[in-house]
Amino acid sequence: MTPAARTSAAIEVLADIDQRRRPASEALKDWGFGHRFAGSGDRAAIGNLVFDALRKRASAAYAMGETSPRALVLRTLVTDWGMTPDQVTALCDGSRFAPEPLGAAESEGLKRDIADDAPAHIRGDYPEWLAPAFTDAFGERAAEEGVALATRAPVDLRVNTLKTNRNKVLKALARLAAEATPFSPLGVRIAPRQGPARSPHVEAEAGHGKGWFEVQDEGSQIASLLTGAGPRQQVIDLCAGAGGKTLALAALMENTGQLYAYDADRLRLRPIFERLKRAGARNVQVLPGGELEVLRPLAGKMDLVVIDAPCTGSGVWRRRPDAKWRLSPEMLAARVDEQRAVLDQGAALVKPGGRLAYITCSVLPAENRDQVAAFLERHADFALVPWRDLWKQAIPVALASSADGAGETLLMTPLSHGTDGFFVAVMARAG
Repeated sequence: MTPAARTSAAIEVLADIDQRRRPASEALKDWGFGHRFAGSGDRAAIGNLVFDALRKRASAAYAMGETSPRALVLRTLVTDWGMTPDQVTALCDGSRFAPEPLGAAESEGLKRDIADDAPAHIRGDYPEWLAPAFTDAFGERAAEEGVALATRAPVDLRVNTLKTNRNKVLKALARLAAEATPFSPLGVRIAPRQGPARSPHVEAEAGHGKGWFEVQDEGSQIASLLTGAGPRQQVIDLCAGAGGKTLALAALMENTGQLYAYDADRLRLRPIFERLKRAGARNVQVLPGGELEVLRPLAGKMDLVVIDAPCTGSGVWRRRPDAKWRLSPEMLAARVDEQRAVLDQGAALVKPGGRLAYITCSVLPAENRDQVAAFLERHADFALVPWRDLWKQAIPVALASSADGAGETLLMTPLSHGTDGFFVAVMARAG
């Protein structure tokens, strides 16, 4: 396909997303099924253009003066794909498969800069209704944090120490320009590609098949390290999902002790079995999902309860940019209620002297520090363990501060730490 045809296809996919109110991944998959002549490179380029347009939808619409899929895609070609306004004009010549020629207003929009005094939610490309939350979390840096959440993310991998070490993984992936992550001692990073270029399919690598590594953002790796999981402990991953953190915890426990994996949704647990086998994790017992009675024998017996809580996913907008525009106040309220319930559920499992680790992939205070403060009011026998103390024990590289300036809980962000947005709070129960 020509660049012009790819541009038209991206506009078509964005229109489908708008009209049918569905995830971008589904719209792209359906487009691929309906256009089987498109090669893998074409599909990757179209997908990249769609996701880049969604990442910066607010600022693009502000500059172009309209929110149409065409306006968003054309603006993205200039702001993110390195084309000049004249090149976009030449691309849109109205020929077969090409977009129609530009109007005068569109031409001006392609040249327009976003003024420094534009609203923070425009400069930061996040929903206007979340502006108070971003200001609450980041203060004057709200727009900058939003900008970082609107960039492409790298491919991060966690080395599985049950089978290998980081040097071997770096050597195996040297042709992909893999590098060590700056903080996690287990992390490997492959920088994001630009424009139409595809990110490498790392799960097709031999090392993945051997169980040497799993795809996991460095922020998620750090969150697992800060839980303090170690050998011979009794641990439960209460919101295990597909098992990403379960695998990390099993390696930290060196395949000793007992690690329980549970999730309220049994379907989310289904992929965990193959992943556990590949990783060589032998100390994990997967509990039947959604059956609360299986948790009763564990009450008051766990050294560590890990809650990777259901959340809005605002911290992973780099990877799922369409999700930020679908998010609503009602959805946020629902997640907050779910978090409150699972925190209370998890607290009952912690033994005296044990710990509860609360983790979200969100940057919103309502899901993070506000949720923790409310939990501590309900559970006077729990107290926060300052994140710096946990960091010194688990990670050899110093970290200056939490993105929100907190002293006892940690918020990591793309701007401040180069990770996805992750929040970590570890609370100890009185002995």
